[in-house]
Amino acid sequence: MLLSDGESDPASSSDDVQSPVRVRLRNKKISTEDINKRLSLPADIRLPDDYLEKFNLIGPALFEQPISRRLRRVSLSEIGFGKLETYIKLDKLGEGTYATVYKGRSKLTENLVALKEIRLEHEEGAPCTAIREVSLLKDLKHANIVTLHDIIHTQKSLTLVFEYLDKDLKQYLDDCGNTIHVHNVKLFLFQLLRGLSYCHRRKVLHRDLKPQNLLINERGELKLADFGLARAKSIPTKTYSNEVVTLWYRPPDILLGSTDYSTHIDMWGVGCIFYEMATGRPLFPGSTVEEELHFIFKLLGTPTEQSWPGISSNEEFVTCNYPQYRAERLSNHTPRLSSEGVELLSKFLQFEGKKRISADESMNHCYFSNLGNRVRSLPDTTSIFSLPEIQLEKETKKPTFYLSKII
Repeated sequence: MLLSDGESDPASSSDDVQSPVRVRLRNKKISTEDINKRLSLPADIRLPDDYLEKFNLIGPALFEQPISRRLRRVSLSEIGFGKLETYIKLDKLGEGTYATVYKGRSKLTENLVALKEIRLEHEEGAPCTAIREVSLLKDLKHANIVTLHDIIHTQKSLTLVFEYLDKDLKQYLDDCGNTIHVHNVKLFLFQLLRGLSYCHRRKVLHRDLKPQNLLINERGELKLADFGLARAKSIPTKTYSNEVVTLWYRPPDILLGSTDYSTHIDMWGVGCIFYEMATGRPLFPGSTVEEELHFIFKLLGTPTEQSWPGISSNEEFVTCNYPQYRAERLSNHTPRLSSEGVELLSKFLQFEGKKRISADESMNHCYFSNLGNRVRSLPDTTSIFSLPEIQLEKETKKPTFYLSKII
């Protein structure tokens, strides 16, 4: 049998000599740290008073063998996970079609949390967006992706317990008078790309990137949130719905009806968000699909067979009969961006999905060279602000941190 530190348990000899590892475990008093490690719990968890005492009675024997999924589930339930009474509701943050979000506090850690309460209809059960969000988020562990702490299932609702962040990028922009410090624009963009790169390596497409779905805390950490429209991309390619991505951040190939896409669907949205952070205004604020495409072509030029092969046979494009615009210089619209920043922006805003730069490639672009090399080799779960050379600059107008939005 293999013990917890990987040593084999040798058979007892005739004079009954026991394994030193087993003796050590039996004599050792189980600590909170031991339990946290055993059950993969956060370090700041506060175990119920009677739980540690109970664990010490059964603990040593338990630590001699791999923990089963059932035993782990029972242990987590005894601590208080998966129970509504473990969390205190403080304020209502917002309401959507399926869910209401509350600011709350965990009795286990005393930390603030966001409680996303999804109403369950008896006939329909949990909305597919909720099932999708849960199944994806429980496997995504990254410093730039919002953490799902707990899931509480009752007859009437499904409550997702998230880490609490102070605000979203839209609120941050508003608080800065729509003028984010150019260095902070770079830090936010890098973190967005870092989180996306992690998702894309795992074949997960977010499909709904917008400032409201990027959460920011006081430290300046940016995290991807709201994976309700996200999905894992299967291989070989399947066709997906083109009714994804909020209109202003939706790429032209999707606007024109494409349902065959990959990770590049997210990269157009990154470009739109980059522009919005740098200028303080949305790039393509169309109210209809036709108007959205009109804004895109007015800036980037109306596509031709040379700039977008196959476009002349797209029925929706031909039917609308767009004026023949010539491409404008992006630098004329982004005075605060360096030439490297403008070049990176242009690599995001490519008509054809396959021509857009990937999240992984973007992080190595010269625009980020002044952040240094160490920022690219951090472990997935480590914040970029763990490096002393990475610091958020003070905004001219001091942000007032208030309630975040997770819907």
